[in-house]
Parts: sequence; C-alpha cells; structure tokens
Amino acid sequence: MRKLIIAANWKMNVGPKETTDFINSFTALLGRKCEHTDIVLAPPFVSLPAASEKLSEHPLVALAAQNVSQHDSGAYTGEISVLMLKELFTHYVIIGHSERRSLYGETDEIINAKLLKARQANIKPIFCIGETLEERESGRLESVLRTQIEGGLKDLTAKDMTDTVIAYEPVWAIGTGVVATAEQAQETHAFVRSVVKDLYGEDIANKVRIQYGGSVKPGNAAELMGQPDIDGALVGGAALDPQSFYDIISNSAPE
Repeated sequence: MRKLIIAANWKMNVGPKETTDFINSFTALLGRKCEHTDIVLAPPFVSLPAASEKLSEHPLVALAAQNVSQHDSGAYTGEISVLMLKELFTHYVIIGHSERRSLYGETDEIINAKLLKARQANIKPIFCIGETLEERESGRLESVLRTQIEGGLKDLTAKDMTDTVIAYEPVWAIGTGVVATAEQAQETHAFVRSVVKDLYGEDIANKVRIQYGGSVKPGNAAELMGQPDIDGALVGGAALDPQSFYDIISNSAPE
C-alpha cells in the first residue's frame, strides 16, 4: 500500500519569522493520527534556513524547496542549486509547477533537466503536471499529460522513479476554489499511472505516488484521498494556516 504524501506549497508567502511561528503551531498539533502520512513543507527560498532549523526537531515533517536550477553553479543570478538545497537538508523539491510553466516559460526540456539534477543529488522531486481548462474541454487532456510525463521523465531510471512523486494539478482548479470531482481526479490519476506503466512497467507504476493539487481543503480531503489512485495532495492556500493544513492531513487518515 502506498503511503500518503501531503505537501504544503506556500508559494511567495510566509517569511522566516512566520515560518518559525507556523512550524511551532503546526507541530504542536501533530499526533499519532498523522503517522499514516509523509508531511512536507515547501516555504520560499528565503525561509528555508528557518524551516530547516525548526524541522530538525520534528522528524515527522520533511522540507521541500519550491524550485531548483538545472545548473550546479555559475552566472545564474537569482537561481538556487541542488548543492545549496542539500546543505539545508532539503529532502524534496517541487519541479514543473504550472506557475513555473506558464509564468516563467519552463518547458518539458528544462523540467527534465531539473528532475535529473535533483535525482543526481538524491533529492526527491515532486513533479507537477496538469492541463488547462481549454485543453480539457477540447479533448486533449490525455495527450497533454502524456507529453508532459514523457518529456519530463526522459532518462530517469526505474530507481529514480521510486523516489519521484507526481503531482497532478488541473490548472483550472489551482487557487480558483474550483476542484475536480473525486471521480474526475481518480480517472485522471489512473490515466497518469497507466502512462508510468507504459514507461516503467507495472511494478514501478504501482509504487509511484501521485498527488492531487487544486483547491484541496479540509472539507474535500477525505473524499479525494479515499480514491484508489490518489496518494496525497499538493496544497496551496489551505496550507498557509496551521490548523487548516493539519485538518487536511487528519481528515485524510484511513478509517
């Protein structure tokens, strides 16, 4: 059985002091009911040191970065390398988020280079894929996702895949308050798993964890996480409040 993984993507929110306050409040809520889930926090780069220091006291919560460069070092102003993330004991990194694709022009080729760099550094990628509303309504959902998966995962080995999380996030549901129905999400997750099976075989496909991202809240977490091919959530706005994020995790616990 795949273990749930629920990650908080704070985007460009929560500075260092707020990060310390959040972790103090959030970890005070954690109990045995959360042991069924891998919990991940992804603060902005400037808050990673504060989070790393606080999370060293809390082994139940892992640290993630929201992005990483495909380069190790050099004249890349504003970029952060995997080697820098390793120094802060960063275990995960979000790669290919729809906002990186749409706002910053990241292509499947760039995303693939970042995925390979993360795996070389033994950092676990949270690899994001997803379609726009126009792509879904025009019947291109499967072709868009297959292209993103095949392009993003190019040259990743089967071993790499066992430490890679896929996050399916319909672009039309991110931050909009609109959420895919549990049936829609399950159907798409099953398709994503079928593509992984085509690429890596059934054994790897059955091991890879696929998160859902897109307006996940405490009220819809249980139904979404109860679907057979949904293995967690990548949470945005609802993860900015410690109680709300805890409630998502708690509500996702198997009965």
